[in-house]
Amino acid sequence: MTSTSSRSPRRTLPTLATVAAVAGVSPATVSRVINGSTTVAPQIRAAVEDAISTLGYVPNRAARSLVTRRSDSIALVVREQVEFGVADAYLSSTIVAASQSLVGTGFQLVVMMADNDADHAQLANYVRAGHVDGVILVSVHADDPLPQQLLRAKIPTVLSGRPVNPLPAGGSYVDVDNMGGGRLAAQRLIEAGRRRLATIAGPADMTAATDRLAGFRAAVQEAGLQVEAMAVGDFHRASGETAMQQILEREPEIDGVFAASDLMAAGAMRVLRSAGRVVPDDVGVIGFDDVELAQHTEPPLTTIHQPVADVIRIVTQMLIRQIGGGPVEEPVVLPTTLVVRASA
Repeated sequence: MTSTSSRSPRRTLPTLATVAAVAGVSPATVSRVINGSTTVAPQIRAAVEDAISTLGYVPNRAARSLVTRRSDSIALVVREQVEFGVADAYLSSTIVAASQSLVGTGFQLVVMMADNDADHAQLANYVRAGHVDGVILVSVHADDPLPQQLLRAKIPTVLSGRPVNPLPAGGSYVDVDNMGGGRLAAQRLIEAGRRRLATIAGPADMTAATDRLAGFRAAVQEAGLQVEAMAVGDFHRASGETAMQQILEREPEIDGVFAASDLMAAGAMRVLRSAGRVVPDDVGVIGFDDVELAQHTEPPLTTIHQPVADVIRIVTQMLIRQIGGGPVEEPVVLPTTLVVRASA
């Protein structure tokens, strides 16, 4: 006895040859249209594009990459531990901004974390093997070998943030005015009548940290004052708590604090509150970054805004132009601004 199935027959996916037959051209012509060739006549291109739309044809990425020698992928490499990258609001904002910047470009984002020598070697081999067309480097430290390795391998690379060491030929970056931001923080505290100032600096092997510290110190000195106490953190909340404890042990009468990140500022405010110091009545506190957390601290955090989305948008545009054969562009530095809330 035979039986018939009630299931619908499996739909056959359209192929390159199917598109060619519908458009009335050769498969080679369809391939040239898909890969962006400028040698195809406008009317033939229109016929092929109509056939692709009608059939719902999706090009085979692997086959296409053999022709174009491109993967249509961009790696965003964060030089931090995975746990740090997930917890850090600034890095999370960077990843979101990069993903949004690639919408409509034809590129997909690959996020990679690289914390140690083994990670660096594995990542460099992965990139050199052609799995991505270019690299965005974020959170670069002074001892990071990746910028040199990637650029010497002629891999399009753009940094988010000015590197400590000069880049070899082919390298560029987009940064914000960290020194100007540090100045704005000092000026705000001084204008508010703060005279015993302290700062929680970031890692000394990152230009974002050293520039913020330099700008803060310069403005304090120009006002005829001095930085009474300084401690160093790693931009994260726990390090801000530790640094604030160290400062209070050395200079318990400080009345103004500039932390080089909002997370460290939040940690500092927690310690001040535990020590019975009221923010801003007793101590004014200013952070840096203007991440979403800054609006929800108690009290809301006065901070220095850096335009993360604009930085990553420009980085992405520069990188895509390089991938397309364009020249390496000059570095770009965007302004920072003071955002006044209740903490200072």
